[in-house]
Amino acid sequence: MTAAVQPTDTRVPPPTPDPDRPRRISAPASPADRAFRGVLRAAGLSVFVLMGLIAFFLLLRGTEALRAVGWSFLGEQNWRTAAHTFGIAAVLPNGILIALIALCIAVPVSLTAALFISEYAPVRLRPTLVSLVDLMAAIPSIVYGLWGLFFLQPRFVGLCRWLANHLGGPLPFLRVRGGDTPTSYTSSTFIAGTVVSLMIIPIITSLSREVFSQAPAGEREGAYALGSTRWGMVRTVVLPFGRGGVIGAVMLGFGRAMGETIAVALIISPVFRVAWHVLENGGGSISALIALRFSESDGLSLSALMAAGLVLFALTLLVNVAAGFVISRSRSGASTSD
Repeated sequence: MTAAVQPTDTRVPPPTPDPDRPRRISAPASPADRAFRGVLRAAGLSVFVLMGLIAFFLLLRGTEALRAVGWSFLGEQNWRTAAHTFGIAAVLPNGILIALIALCIAVPVSLTAALFISEYAPVRLRPTLVSLVDLMAAIPSIVYGLWGLFFLQPRFVGLCRWLANHLGGPLPFLRVRGGDTPTSYTSSTFIAGTVVSLMIIPIITSLSREVFSQAPAGEREGAYALGSTRWGMVRTVVLPFGRGGVIGAVMLGFGRAMGETIAVALIISPVFRVAWHVLENGGGSISALIALRFSESDGLSLSALMAAGLVLFALTLLVNVAAGFVISRSRSGASTSD
């Protein structure tokens, strides 16, 4: 007789827990936790709601002007609202030029100051320097504008004349076509950009210093262990680590410079043409246009200013979003613990 074949057990045994994987611990949320989470979520959403309301308000108030001129609003260099001939083709490039001049001055100063505070300054001196940078950021823009108008501008005439006479040949944008009089060099795009640069230096310096200070200590010590000097460590560890954060800080400073109003309105002599010659009298920006024309505008003129503000709002928002994207994608903006 043959022995009966015992049936085999086809059930799959339950998986054994991985001893290397930490056990997920979840605690039930208390009413206080849910309330706190709701408050934080509402605070975060309120930012998007406010931004949307501002954009909706500008679009609603600027619709009349946009319907009157259409897409020519972006290509017209005149501002004659009574004749339905107005646009921002002149003031928008001028505002960008002011911001670029401000960046050319502010970026080297800001990066140098940030590196000195985070890497070279004595430990006892660092809090004082940080407080001074923060205090510089708290100065009202009208104070910068008045300082630039009454103190900086008369002393910049000689520098502007020297730049025009010695560098105006190889660099056409430094030429001055209005003659060699002192008034030809005042109220220029260059002076306005210089004043605005002082306003964005604290922003770029503060953000860059924070990024530089977060460079991994292990990599710093490793560079020193390999015989690197302090500058060698900064060049091989700190600067590569903070590259993305510095780019984001510069873009945030650019957005701040694009929206500056009072200082530019006090210094610049408004003209409705693209001021490619940055040292000569005349220039403008969208923000200065709104500040100077708002009190005397009504009807279609006011709607045109609202449409100009909408364009500036959209441009500044795009710059800030791009800056946030660069920071989040950079090594200094992401987690380095993985």
